[in-house]
This record gives sequence, structure tokens and C-alpha cells, in this order.
Amino acid sequence: MKFFCVLIIMLLPQFFTYAQIKDFDEDAAPLHRAEKALTDVIVHDIFSSPVASRIYVYANMAAYEVLIVQNKAYASLQTQLDSFPKLPVPQNKISFSLSSVYSFLLVGKQLVYSDSALQDSLNNILKWYSNKKIDVAVYKNSLHYGIQIADSIISYAAKDHYKQTRKLRRYAYLKEDGKWSPTPPGYFAAIEPYWNKIRCLTLDSANQFIPKKVVTFSKDSGSDFYNQAYKVYATGNNLTTEQKAIASFWDCNPFDLSTNGHLYFASKKISPGGHWINITALICKQTNSDIVKSSAAYTLVSIGLFDAFISCWDEKYRSNSIRPETYINKYIDENWRPLLQTPPFPEYTSGHSAISTAASIILTKIFGDHFSFDDYTEQEFNLPTRHFNSFIEAANEAAISRFYGGIHYQSAIVNGQDQGHNVGELVLQKVHLKKDNSF
Repeated sequence: MKFFCVLIIMLLPQFFTYAQIKDFDEDAAPLHRAEKALTDVIVHDIFSSPVASRIYVYANMAAYEVLIVQNKAYASLQTQLDSFPKLPVPQNKISFSLSSVYSFLLVGKQLVYSDSALQDSLNNILKWYSNKKIDVAVYKNSLHYGIQIADSIISYAAKDHYKQTRKLRRYAYLKEDGKWSPTPPGYFAAIEPYWNKIRCLTLDSANQFIPKKVVTFSKDSGSDFYNQAYKVYATGNNLTTEQKAIASFWDCNPFDLSTNGHLYFASKKISPGGHWINITALICKQTNSDIVKSSAAYTLVSIGLFDAFISCWDEKYRSNSIRPETYINKYIDENWRPLLQTPPFPEYTSGHSAISTAASIILTKIFGDHFSFDDYTEQEFNLPTRHFNSFIEAANEAAISRFYGGIHYQSAIVNGQDQGHNVGELVLQKVHLKKDNSF
């Protein structure tokens, strides 16, 4: 990361005076800005949901590990996650806020494609710090320490087998009855078929929480499988206005492809994990959480999202279950289409159900049950705000949205929620960011 040395010189403020760093060092606003900047780039680069969770977790680990050096109420991940590195400590006076946000964005830059776009955000955030007129030595020390932590986290991330999965043979779907096959309109190849090879953070292995077996496939109109598919079909044909709103709100399709005759139009949206990162942000703002608590919340939620995706994707490519759209078109109604676009990977279990439940359990632990909030995450995608009385209520709605959207059977939703519940509880059991075990 030698090129960052040049960056430091270019971005040093022209004039500094000594100031009380603590006056702004607890302000979480710069971290929230950095999280939003990273989300915007993840959306722009069209990262799949599992890969997006990987980007979030490592960037948040970097920010968190900087901040807890000065706050003895919080514990390092080094003692709680296997193989997590022992990180350097600052040797000189620093702004922990500046150093943490800088480290967050440096890690993010290494994990996205559009690093130049994230660099623009980094420059703007650094200008905010420059206007605080930090002492020149403290400013330089802060950036230097941020680089040290970022380098350590990037090295840690490099050993999670992600790069190895990029080199594996392209997935060939099974041309068998009951097995997943690509769906219209794009007929995209399978997304992340080898995600169960990624190093887990709290799970003992990707298959620690294998859900109930998928319903046995059958073409028989009297079978359980046919009946669950028919329920998707019948519901999809009679959706209420509210059900359509719920499905659309939680769509969270990173790459939605629509057609008009022979023309194709693509729209980019926030990922399911990104939606829960944004919920974390709005709750931190609503509660006026300082930067350390906000970072801890982001980090713990990110860990839950990361491991929930590993657990869910492990099952997806084991059971390899056919999507409702494919089954219904073949055995019930060849002209039927779901409200939402069917994503390009096997059906069982529901990813949104799993990760939403995991995130909701973690947020409930941090901020309490029956926490009322307005979720305005989808406003920038032209969808209205929705109100929830608890995180669990939001997760339940996210889960059922997949049934209303016509892309999951109810068994995948229910068992996906169970899977996510197990992951969320495991994260809380294994990772205690507050030393008093409050979360």
C-alpha cells in the first residue's frame, strides 16, 4: 500500500492548530458516511449478496479494531475469532475516529471494483476531518495507523479462500427433474456455487446448521411438492396491494433485468445484506449512538450476515431445489411469472429469510426488543418508508416477501428463518464485543 503515502501528503491540510480531538472523535457521522459510500459502490459494481457481505464484514472489522484501542469497554475480535490476527497498537497520539474511518475505506477500496469512486468519498470525508484543524502530527499518525490496520485486515481477508473460489470450474447445473435451472429473463449462470468453501467466522463449518430436508420433489398433483408450488401460484395470482408493496420493498435484487420487446433494461438495487446494514445505520442515528457503539453494531451485524450467507448457500447447492417459476411453468401454467425476478441460484433455503433473521436477532440484543423504527432504506429506489415495531417484525416481513414475490416456497422461508435464528444466536454466543457481555 505504498501509494497511500503519496495520498497522505496530497490530502494533508494546509494549516493546523491544536484542538481537542475528543470534541469530534465520538461523532459517528463520518462512519455512517463511509458505510453509505461503500454501499453505493457495492450497488454500482453489482456485487452478489454473499460477496457484498464479505466486503461489509472486513471493512467494519478494520474500523472497529481501531476504535476499541481507546475504549476499554469493548473487546477485540482477536481473542474471539479463530485465526484473527493480533493487530498493532498506535505508537503516537491519533484521532481514533479519523484512523478508523480511513482504515474502513482503505479495506473497502481493496475489495470493490470501482475503487476510484470510493476514493472520491474518502477524499470528501478527509476534508471533513481537515476542517477540524487537527494537529499535523496527529493527522499523519492517524492515517499511518489506519494503513497499518487496513493492511492487517486485508491480509486476514486474503486467507478466507475467496480467491481460490474464483478459479474453480464454472458450475454446471444438473439437468434432472426437481433440480435448479436458470430462469428468465436473463437465464444467468449460478451465483457463488462454491460459497460454502469460504472461511466461516463463528460457524464451526458451513454445514453446522443443516436445515430440515427439502420437500421431496414430485410432479404428482396430489403431492406435497405440487401443493406448495400451487400455493405460490395461487397467491401470486391474487396478491393484495399490501402484499405487492411488501414484496417490492424487500426485493433487494442487485441486478434486476426487465424486457420490453427485444430490449433489455437493467436496474441496480441494494443487496439484502446492504438493506440490513442501512437499518443498522438508521437505528444508530435514531439512538444517537457514538462512533464506537455504531461500529460495534455494524461489525456484529456484518458477522451475522456473513455466516448466515455461508450457511444458507451451503444448503442451496446441496439440495439444489427447483424454483417455483420453473416448476409452475412446467407443471401448472406455462405463462405464469412471479412478481419478483427469480434470482440465479437454487431455491432452498431462502437467503433473505436466513440473513434477515440473523441480523434481527443481533440488533435486538444490541438495541432491545419492541424497538420501533421507520425503515427508509428503499426511498432512493422510489419505494416508500415502512414502519416496524421490532427488528423481528421487520425480518418476518422480509421473509414472507419472498413468498409474495413468487420466488420461494413457504418451507424455504420457514426453514431459512430457523437457519438464520441459529446463526444469529451463535454469533451472540461466540462474539462479545462489550466486555460486560451486554452484546
